[in-house]
Order: sequence, then C-alpha cells, then structure tokens
Amino acid sequence: MAKSVWVVDNSHSLVEFAVRHMMIATVKGRFTQVEGRIEVDPADITGAYFEGSVPVASINTADSARDDHLRSADFFDAQNYPTLTFKSTKVERAGDGYKLTGDLTIRGVTKPVTFDLEFAGVGKDPWGNEKIGFSATGKINRKDFGLTWNAVLETGGVLVGEEVKIELHLEAARQA
Repeated sequence: MAKSVWVVDNSHSLVEFAVRHMMIATVKGRFTQVEGRIEVDPADITGAYFEGSVPVASINTADSARDDHLRSADFFDAQNYPTLTFKSTKVERAGDGYKLTGDLTIRGVTKPVTFDLEFAGVGKDPWGNEKIGFSATGKINRKDFGLTWNAVLETGGVLVGEEVKIELHLEAARQA
C-alpha cells in the first residue's frame, strides 16, 4: 500500500492525562476535542507522519472549578495559548511496537517528546469507510512547558505533581 492521508475522528479518539494530586492520589482528565491527520502506509508505520491539536478550552477533569483553573494563566493560559499541538519527527520500530517522536507545544514552549506507539490496524466501518487506529502513551514534566504553578502542603509536599502521564487513542478515516 502507498502512503495515504487519514483524518482523526474526534468522536472515536481520546487524549487523556494523569497527574499526582497531593502526592497521594492521581487525578485524570481529558481533552474532549482532538483534531489531526496522519500520513501513513499501513504496511510500513515507520514512514508515518502524525500532526494534531487540542483546544485547551476542551479540558475536562470532572470538576468545573479545577477546569477553569487549568485554563487560567496559572496553568495552560488558554486566553494566550488556546491550542496544544504535536508534530511528529520520526517513527521507529521498538520491540513489538513503535516509538513516536515529535515536537509538543504547550503554552508556546516546544519540546521533543517520545511516546510508545501501538498500531491497532485498519478496518472498514459498517458504511464502508476505511479506518485506522493507533494508541500512544508517554510522560512529560509539566514544568518543562511553563506549567509551574503549585502549592506547598503543610505536610511538606506539593499539591500538583510534576510528571504528567499522557495517553492517546486515535481513530482516523482514510481520505479519498
């Protein structure tokens, strides 16, 4: 098969994150909107190109006050930096899966990141549309991207952990 273009299906895709809270629990959240495209030959994933974005305003942690705080200048500063973006620079084989490396931009700061990538396959939906699926996991240090707000606890710890685990599940439709 030749390389083709696939557009991310927002209704079947997910961008989630998890971070430690008070050093004793984990809080998860997600971005409810994701856009992107993938250029790939399903027979050779190593030549793939991934590009995507999520609007910061779509953040959802199941707590509206926390979501508003995350959108504020203390964290993502959605007013000045409304979108998080990712553009891949390489995909390489790694054991049974792949490594996806690219440039992640948060708050205007761009840093290279690497995700473990799983190719889930290609299939047709009941209406004959060809779909492709990928999952990716990785982690970043939020402070590397200017997300430095925190509060010291009376026990000596901090309210928000530095390490953020990221999980992506993407389904995309082949373009004609």
